[in-house]
Amino acid sequence: YSEDSSALLSRLRQLQCHFTWDLKLDVDLETLSSRLQIDIDFHRSPYLQDQREEALSLLNQSEETIRESYGDESERRLIVTYGDMAWLKYHDGDFERSKNYCQRYPTGSSGRFLPEVYGEQGWAYFKVSRSSISKAIDCFRKALEVQTQDVEWNTGYAVALFCTEKVFENLQEDEESEAIKQLRFALEINPNNAALQCMLAVKLAAYKKYEEADDLVEKARENDPDNPHVIRSSGNYLRNRSPDIMKRALEIVGTQLSSFNYQLAMCYKDKKIAEQCRPFKEVRKLRRCCISHLEESVTIKPSFFLALADLALLYAEEGDMKLKEKLCQIIHQYYGDFYLYHKKNEAQAIAHYTKVSFYSLKKIAKRRLDNNPGDGEALALLDRVAEAEAAEFNEDCELHLELQGSSSD
Repeated sequence: YSEDSSALLSRLRQLQCHFTWDLKLDVDLETLSSRLQIDIDFHRSPYLQDQREEALSLLNQSEETIRESYGDESERRLIVTYGDMAWLKYHDGDFERSKNYCQRYPTGSSGRFLPEVYGEQGWAYFKVSRSSISKAIDCFRKALEVQTQDVEWNTGYAVALFCTEKVFENLQEDEESEAIKQLRFALEINPNNAALQCMLAVKLAAYKKYEEADDLVEKARENDPDNPHVIRSSGNYLRNRSPDIMKRALEIVGTQLSSFNYQLAMCYKDKKIAEQCRPFKEVRKLRRCCISHLEESVTIKPSFFLALADLALLYAEEGDMKLKEKLCQIIHQYYGDFYLYHKKNEAQAIAHYTKVSFYSLKKIAKRRLDNNPGDGEALALLDRVAEAEAAEFNEDCELHLELQGSSSD
């Protein structure tokens, strides 16, 4: 039985799927889950959160959708799904069904020369890690070398280029960047893709081609007004055009997205800076509009660090130092989590936790003492926490006595 299990594991490692690709998560799982709510074709996120039933459900949905969409070509499109299913069943201890899915995976295929695998791998790299977008671009290119007119992979290639390409100052007057060319080509074969229309508009606006860009945004909002990708991309575009237009777009769509509220807040921030010489009352009104949308943004997504930082600065401008201090504590907590769990840098994590979180410091110290009861640094850390807690307790007692004295007077 163990030999069979070992042979199965060896076979699984040869499959090309999300479980065998070198996917380095550089976003927290909460952010990834939010991003993937509208893209349920990536299946490893629920598994990473120990939600195997949900992962299996998504895989089944994916298989059903692929069969409906591709008909006779479904088997090739399901290669990666079969690999994911095989791994999931293996981890559940269902070795027999895991073997069955391995057998449905093309024999002797490692993914080389299979555009379907390259395409899926491209999307996987793109979705889980901003640092891996260059790998995504390479995968999409390899897929398109075999199937140049594929709608999905041309879209993926265009989106990846859009996210990485900066404005080129040295382009000739009639020359277009690689991203713009690819976006145009992707729209030729998929002319009503609203997200691509918005992305092309953003790129064209960077080169001051506003007339065509405005037209594309209008078409995108007509084609797919409720699509979160369209809302986000049109928000990026409209921010640089007019906060009033962007506010109307938010009201029309009625979708409360953290990023869209942030973009609208930045509109008001830009306007406030531009009108700093205006009467105080008008400037303060703009600042409060900015604060309102930033508060909405961080309510929807508490881990939106950039919005939190902007909000802290604006609270300080308003003279609300207590709220600024609270936000700074939240940011230190998140930075500590980032260094501890993503960078594996305990020293930096402790530096941030020291400012805000006794619980996190205790957790680090106790874990280290479990491994080494004589760990001097861990014992010293617990002493520091005890001193800080004692000081905090004394302050609370003094405050309580003061309040009692005030009430007796």
